[in-house]
Amino acid sequence: MRILLVEDNRDLASWLDKALRQAHYAVDTVYNGEDADHALRVADYALVILDLSLPKMDGMTVLRRLRKSGSTVPVIILTANASLGGRVAGLDEGADDYLAKPFEIAELEARIRAQLRRGHNRANPEIELGELLFDGRTRQFFLSGKLMSLTPREHAVLEHLIFKAGTTVSKTVLCESVFGFNDLADANAIEIYVHRVRKKLEGSSVKIATLRGMGYLLRHGE
Repeated sequence: MRILLVEDNRDLASWLDKALRQAHYAVDTVYNGEDADHALRVADYALVILDLSLPKMDGMTVLRRLRKSGSTVPVIILTANASLGGRVAGLDEGADDYLAKPFEIAELEARIRAQLRRGHNRANPEIELGELLFDGRTRQFFLSGKLMSLTPREHAVLEHLIFKAGTTVSKTVLCESVFGFNDLADANAIEIYVHRVRKKLEGSSVKIATLRGMGYLLRHGE
């Protein structure tokens, strides 16, 4: 899952970027509102973490422009302003959640998971497909009851596919979900990670089908 992190405090941004990457998210980090506005116009994200006090363009303006464009991407606001008025203003402009600084990373990650479930219209944190189980509370995969060992890229590929199970995902969309701006990769690199995930699913009824010219399909059975 690809996340846009917008935070002008460089130390905090670096800490959050590292923590989210360790949690298997692809992260693009920007430090001002103008760069955030540009990123949101040229890339698709699963979620946005947005500070309000930003240089060049404030976070509320970024949020307002995002919603005016018709985007429904989940937005979690981070701000030192924990007042009721500030929270109400952010939610009224289209934010989905609000977290006051300082905060614990565990709480932020839980809120991210909750928003991602809502974004995919899934109330149940568990997704089952044949012998494959994804536990949305821990973001771990189990195959036939055993914890799967996946690299961060493999995890990102399988997570995107299981949220879209039964529908075709193009190579380009999958690539944009797995790789951020600063990752040196192209759509062809996805083939390597898909191949590795296929190998780890061998022996089960869960398959990743390649539909020529269309993309990949995660499905149960032949």
